[in-house]
Amino acid sequence: MKLFPYGHATHPKWPMAAALVLAQLRAYMALPDYANAPTLGLLYITDHYAPHAQDILDHLTAELPDVTDWSGTVGVGIASNNVEYFDEPALAVMLCNLPHDQYRVFSGVTPLPPAASGRFKAHTALVHADANTPDLAELVAEMAERTGSGYVFGGLAASRNRSVQFALSGFGNVKGHGAASGVFSGGLSGVAFAQGAALMSRVTQGCQPISRYHQITACDGNVVVELDGEPALDVMLADLKVTLDEPREALAKVKTTLVGFRNPLESLNEVPLQRTGQFGGEVVVRHIVGLDPARRAIAVSSAPSVGMTLAFCERNAQAARADLIRVCAEIREELEPQELSLEIASALNASEAEAAPHPARRIAGAVYVSCAGRGGPHFGAPSAELQIVRRALGDVPLVGFFAGGEIARNHLYGYTGVLTVFTAQESNS
Repeated sequence: MKLFPYGHATHPKWPMAAALVLAQLRAYMALPDYANAPTLGLLYITDHYAPHAQDILDHLTAELPDVTDWSGTVGVGIASNNVEYFDEPALAVMLCNLPHDQYRVFSGVTPLPPAASGRFKAHTALVHADANTPDLAELVAEMAERTGSGYVFGGLAASRNRSVQFALSGFGNVKGHGAASGVFSGGLSGVAFAQGAALMSRVTQGCQPISRYHQITACDGNVVVELDGEPALDVMLADLKVTLDEPREALAKVKTTLVGFRNPLESLNEVPLQRTGQFGGEVVVRHIVGLDPARRAIAVSSAPSVGMTLAFCERNAQAARADLIRVCAEIREELEPQELSLEIASALNASEAEAAPHPARRIAGAVYVSCAGRGGPHFGAPSAELQIVRRALGDVPLVGFFAGGEIARNHLYGYTGVLTVFTAQESNS
C-alpha cells in the first residue's frame, strides 16, 4: 500500500500557499512509501480564498496534470495532519492513489447514477453540499440510496464569503464534464467510490445526553407536542430541573440544551440510554428553536415524526474528546493484524515524535469533517482536535474541513466529527 501525498499551508496570497503545498506534495511523491502517480485530488480551502477558487483549481490542475480528477469545498476552517487553520487564508490537498474505475466524481452537471443502473456501481460516497440547497436532508438520503452500502460521508460547505465546491473529472469517462469549470455553487457534489476502494468511516458525537430517551407521541411539523403521552414542555422542564415560575433561570438552561433524535428502526439493538451514557452514531442532534406555552410544546430545528425517540443533551468537551479517541481506537483495532511483525509493532508503538506516516499502519490517508462549532476552541486549544486524532489514530496523511453540518450514513448531523480512512483491505463503512 502506498501512502497518499498531502500538503497544507497558510499565506495571505493564495499563489504562495499553493506553491508551499505543491512543494510538499512533490517531496512526498519522491519518497518510496508514497504514491508517485496519484489520480484523485481532494482540495479544501478556507473562506478567505473562496473568491479565488477557480484560479486555485486551475493552477493546481496545470501544475499536477497527471491528477485527472478533483473534489473538495470551502470551510470556515480546514484541517490536515495535526493542524487546524481557522480565520486565516489556507488550503490543504491530498492526492489519492486509486484506479480510475474505482471512483467517480459527480456534481449537478453529472449526477451519480442510481445504484440499480448498469453503469458505475457506487458503494459509498464523499459528499459536499451547499447548506442553502432546498430539501437538503432528503437529497442526502436519496444520495445514500444511490450507493450499495447506503452510507455516505462528508459535510456542508461553510463560508462567510462565497460558498463553493470543487468537482472536476479530466479522465474523460464522465459525460458532460468536459465543458465544466470544476467550481460549483449550490447542490451536491463529491466522489463516489466502488467497493474495491476500501474505506472505513465513523461518526463521533460532540454532545452528551442529560436525560433518558422519551418517545415522541405527538408532533406538528417541527413542534414536538407530546413525549411519552405527556406535554413535551413539561417533560423537558422536569428533565432540566427548572420551572417557568423562574423564567430567567429556565431560559438560560434551555438555551444550552439541544435534542438528540433517534429513529426506532435504527436503534433496535441499542442499550437504553443512561444519564451518564454516550450518544451513538444513530443519534442526530438538533437545536431547540422555541417554546409553545399554549400547547406546552417545544419547537426544534427539524421535523421529527411520531414514534421517534428523543433525549435532551448538551455540548460537552470532555465527552467529545473521549468519543473521538474511541472512534480512532476502533479504526486502529480493526486494522491492526492479530500477529504483528517487528516492523508493524515498531510503527504502531512509535513515540509521537517518531510517529511519521508509515504503510505498516495500513491507512493510506484519511478525511476528517468536523463541525465548525467544534475545532480547537471547543477542545481547549488551537489544533487540539486534530492533535487528538493524531495521537489516537497515529500519524497518517489527512485533510478535511470544518463544516456547517456533517454528513454520515444517510443523515445530516450537527456538532459531530466524521472520520473516514482509506485502508489496505476491504471494509464495510
